[in-house]
Amino acid sequence: MSDAVFTLHRGTAPLLLSTPHAGTRIPDAMKTGFTERALAVEDTDWHLDTLYGFARELGASQLVPHYSRYVIDLNRPPENAPMYPGINNTELCPTRSFEGLPLYRDGKAPDDAGVARRLDAYWRPYHAALAEELARIKAQHGFALLWEGHSIKSLLPWLFEGRLPDLNLGTVDGASCAPDLRATLGRVLEAQSAYSHVTDGRFKGGYITRHYGLPRQQVHAVQLEMCFHCYMRDEASPFRLDPQRVAQLQPVLRSLLQAALDWRPQ
Repeated sequence: MSDAVFTLHRGTAPLLLSTPHAGTRIPDAMKTGFTERALAVEDTDWHLDTLYGFARELGASQLVPHYSRYVIDLNRPPENAPMYPGINNTELCPTRSFEGLPLYRDGKAPDDAGVARRLDAYWRPYHAALAEELARIKAQHGFALLWEGHSIKSLLPWLFEGRLPDLNLGTVDGASCAPDLRATLGRVLEAQSAYSHVTDGRFKGGYITRHYGLPRQQVHAVQLEMCFHCYMRDEASPFRLDPQRVAQLQPVLRSLLQAALDWRPQ
């Protein structure tokens, strides 16, 4: 199923893989408002389609947006409340990059009416598809699993201190999924030694994980934020995949998704 703003593949397993920051497009009508550097969409979650290419083999559904998070961030609440109060955040329609640099030329950032138009054109269709697919999966299987796939540079002083662990599992401090699912995924991370990892560290889960993760209603959501260097040689443009790093990382990702699929609610 393909819409103007996303592509949805419906699978047979109780798992939906959402990658809300994988889009790279910026509408032509908006391009003149962005800075030249912003048009390179550096804060994209690069190459997740390749990294999770095995997900369909496992029967997972996949939801992939076409447009960049610089147009609108699908993982932010529609009322634009900060995800992490008290520290630097990017907004629903970001005005700064992850390095704190302006994304728009002077006076060109969208006003309230412009943000509202983007909500209707991009954000609402994605979330409608996400909610409908979770409902379909739950109706078929009795429960639904939502896997939020993300990636990021390991060093971003404007957002966090120091170097981010390689693999960052987020469950909103255990609120977005069943405790035994959280523990199961934690054991998968503990069983490997190639990557540093943390559960519910700096990235506990964004809006999608928090909003849709309702374990008492048998919808279990987790987020995995991984560092670019896990699968790219350099964390800078042109953001090229490193085949050797991909080959090392994919078995860990597969093990995580397979563990989620093998799990059943109590």
